Amino acid sequence: MTEDKAEKVPQSIKGPGIKKGLVIVNTGDGKGKTTAALGVLFRAWGRGMKVRMFQFIKNSGSRYGEQRAAEKIGIPILALGDGFTWLSKDLEQSGALAAQQWDNCKEALLSGEDDLIVFDEMTYALQYGWVSTEEVIETLKQRPKMLHVIITGRGAPQELIDYADLVTEMTEIKHPYNDQGIKAQPGIEF
Repeated sequence: MTEDKAEKVPQSIKGPGIKKGLVIVNTGDGKGKTTAALGVLFRAWGRGMKVRMFQFIKNSGSRYGEQRAAEKIGIPILALGDGFTWLSKDLEQSGALAAQQWDNCKEALLSGEDDLIVFDEMTYALQYGWVSTEEVIETLKQRPKMLHVIITGRGAPQELIDYADLVTEMTEIKHPYNDQGIKAQPGIEF
C-alpha cells in the first residue's frame, strides 16, 4: 500500500499508533468463541495474511464445517484431540494429545511463518494442567512482533487474561440445547 493510500487512524483514537501483534482471548460460557476466532482468521486471510488454526479438543479425524471450508480455501487447521475433554474415557491420553498439540503450536509461534494463529479450545489444556499457562505466556513473549494469536475456550486462566491485549467474554443468555433440549446442528455448532 502506498503512503497516500494508507489507511488513516480515526481522529477519535489517541496515542502513538503502536503496531503490535495482539494476543486475543475469547472465553466465557456462551457460544461463539471459536466462531469469532474463525471470523478474524477469515478476515486476515482475505487481507492476504498467512493464517492457521490448531484445535485442542476436536479429534484429528473430525470433519466439522470449519475444517471443510478451510480445506477448500487452503487454510491449515490441525485438530489433535479426542473429543470433548469432559467426556474423555482416558484423561491421560487427552493430556498427551494436548501436550503434543502445544509442541506444534510452539513451533508455529516461533517459526515466523504466520501472521495470525488460532489456538482453539486451548483453555481446557490449561485448566487441566496439561499445558503450563506460564510456559504459554513465556512462549507468546518470544513470538515475532507482528504475529497475532487468538486463544479460545471456557475458563481462561487469570494470568492469560492479564497478559492478553484483548479479552472477550461470551455470556450465555439462552441456548437451545440447555433451554429446549435441541441438539447441536450442522452448520450452526459444527
